[in-house]
Amino acid sequence: QVQLVESGGGLVQPGGSLRLSCAASGFSLDDYAVLWFRQAPGKEREGVSCVSSSGRTTLYADSVKGRFTISKDSAKNTVYLQMNSLKPGDTAVYYCSTNSRLTMFPPANFKWGQGTQVTVSS
Repeated sequence: QVQLVESGGGLVQPGGSLRLSCAASGFSLDDYAVLWFRQAPGKEREGVSCVSSSGRTTLYADSVKGRFTISKDSAKNTVYLQMNSLKPGDTAVYYCSTNSRLTMFPPANFKWGQGTQVTVSS
């Protein structure tokens, strides 16, 4: 079965860290760019980060640059998003997706999964 499963979210205090995982099954992430985006209530969808199929190129939104790091473990067929120095503004549901090109936004045929909730609050 072809699917992506996000995990690793939770409740964290401002300044804390979380590591999100995007695990793929049924296909290889090495064949696609992989991206993370987030959706907060009442806000527009925001692209967060992406990594190229080779893993050598990464992009970040200005809002997370210097705090978040995206990485790929091809052996585990998983992409990670290490989030440090978290702020209340990072609170959202985080989703991962693949795309045929390097972009921080999902393709038009993106199938919504559950995502993983990140809540930054004291």
